[in-house]
Amino acid sequence: MSTVNNLHPKYRICKDRFSIQHMKRKGVTAMPRPHRHEQIELYYLCEGERVYFVDDRVITLRKGELILIPAAQIHSTASSEVAEFERILINYDPRLLPTSLQNEAIWFHQHRYRVFTLTLREQDEAKRLLLKMVDECRSERCHYEDCVLALFTELSVLLQRSENMQLDEPSEAAKPPLHDLINEVAAYIRKHYDQSLTLEQTAAHFFISASYLSRVFHRLTGFHFREYIIHIRMREAEKQLIHSEERIQDIALSIGFEHLSHFNKTFKKATGWTPLQYRKQTRSDRHSK
Repeated sequence: MSTVNNLHPKYRICKDRFSIQHMKRKGVTAMPRPHRHEQIELYYLCEGERVYFVDDRVITLRKGELILIPAAQIHSTASSEVAEFERILINYDPRLLPTSLQNEAIWFHQHRYRVFTLTLREQDEAKRLLLKMVDECRSERCHYEDCVLALFTELSVLLQRSENMQLDEPSEAAKPPLHDLINEVAAYIRKHYDQSLTLEQTAAHFFISASYLSRVFHRLTGFHFREYIIHIRMREAEKQLIHSEERIQDIALSIGFEHLSHFNKTFKKATGWTPLQYRKQTRSDRHSK
């Protein structure tokens, strides 16, 4: 077991394959950068509101709702207009669950996140199970790791039983108008990422000022405008490097890079590999599997 800090300890068990943290905060907070995890993330909001940016969409999570994010999915969180919040966060290896609950398809249905809007009864039960897990980790009584996994399995069954009644995300009527704007901007970038997009041109397209777009886009997504374009380009480059036989220079041109050297430098900064190294390594990994 290890902790992040004394106020909000993060408990780790099963050789770091499962972690849990209970946190209460007041005031405006945000993750410093969009990030990803090697494990699935489960985030239950006990009180308040939080804004998530995941799968290129802005989502407001409200009290009693739970979001599940697959491993390696880039996301960020920030405060909404309701600054105070309480949450319980779990990161876990799905192989810790019984076999019938390990398949990610039953959790995500081919989506890149899943929101569970629980009934009041389910909210009480979910919170009870989560707080019991935290208490077991804190006390470290005999067989506490086994107890935590049993409680987590019970929570997973609860979610699967409620899941059939849930939507992929909160209702459209619950979305603030600003979220729709940023979702439209993100969609516009995804459609035109291979072009020479600028903040000023994009702001003019949506009839807003560049400074306002820059400020709001960063607050809700965690990305600066130009940074998000690079993120989309790198995601597309990864797909093409894995699934096509196109030359690296042609891939660079197709996603908006005029110079191969600039593409190589940007790709290595984003992934830690050159494009050629990435293509060889990922294909080698796929062949091994």
